[in-house]
Amino acid sequence: MTNLDTCRTGFVELGVADNILPLINSLAINKINLVEEKYKDGFPSWLSGGDWKLLQAASPIPQADLVVVQDGSGDFQTNNEAVDAASKQERTGSVRFVIYVKAGTYRENVVIGKKLTNLMFVGDGVENTIVTGNKSKGGGISTIVTGNKRVTGDRFMARDITFGNTAGPQNHQASSTDAASKDTKTLSTSTPKTNSTENCFISGTVDFIFGNAATVLQDCTIYVRRPMDHQKNTITAQGRIDLNQTSGISIHDPSVLAAPDLISVLGSFKTFQGRPWKEFSRTLLIDPAGWLEWNGDFALNTLYYGEYRNVGPGSSTAGRVKWGGYRVITSPLEGSQFDVGNFIAGGSWLPSTGVPFTSGL
Repeated sequence: MTNLDTCRTGFVELGVADNILPLINSLAINKINLVEEKYKDGFPSWLSGGDWKLLQAASPIPQADLVVVQDGSGDFQTNNEAVDAASKQERTGSVRFVIYVKAGTYRENVVIGKKLTNLMFVGDGVENTIVTGNKSKGGGISTIVTGNKRVTGDRFMARDITFGNTAGPQNHQASSTDAASKDTKTLSTSTPKTNSTENCFISGTVDFIFGNAATVLQDCTIYVRRPMDHQKNTITAQGRIDLNQTSGISIHDPSVLAAPDLISVLGSFKTFQGRPWKEFSRTLLIDPAGWLEWNGDFALNTLYYGEYRNVGPGSSTAGRVKWGGYRVITSPLEGSQFDVGNFIAGGSWLPSTGVPFTSGL
């Protein structure tokens, strides 16, 4: 239940009785109904022999099962129509179903249900194929359903496509992507929130990389945008609620940049690398700009925030926070706990996708 706390927040926002929340917490901590991943020849069982070819191919478009085009020249004009059609197709085992979304801006909230597994979205590039919505908490909608791409079906993959949310900071919480599925993989996408992400663009203002999964972002570009007046930007808000959970956010070799709307007012807003959403929040960043409290001294001694081998302007740790849970990591052994190979067992499943990655730090 990687989005446990988003789910709990949704219950609170909807006014559901508090006695439901301890039940959800118990299910997560005690790992009820979790099935151990099975591997074959060093790769997870959910990856079919052709999946790595789809991600590695110069273009997987010829293998598309359905085509979405706004002008009506394809099978469907909207993504939700294609998803609905895919859910009615008879498929067996791990057969991958590919939906090709041609260039255009699609204003819709795409929902990929729990029963729809092995689905893949392919676009014409992050600048050309854009799926966007504007749902937000400020618009009266619970945070858990604001994402314009909501995935609960396992083994979802995507490449060469942007998922965005144009609600803006004035409308408070607004998600572009909510992944509540397992074994999710994205390559060359924009604004993702998944278990493994390479070469993607992620942008936002306050807590725009958040949740409670074991997540690795590698070689991504993170754009910090202009927040509301008198606000501070925070890139991450990790939500680990129990010391025994293996979740956390590990960011390797990112480029952290100011977006165009922030550049002109850069001196007016501070940007922090993260703040602790929950008591045992855990984040490791390889290019930090500092840390911010969530609320007073909450979680400052129980969180795990680390910096390892950072270089460049702002990398000096001389003036960093003095929290009990913050550390400058000097041991390669400790740092290696958060690399792709150890933190998400990437060596067991990423090679078969064909996507380039670095196993160590």
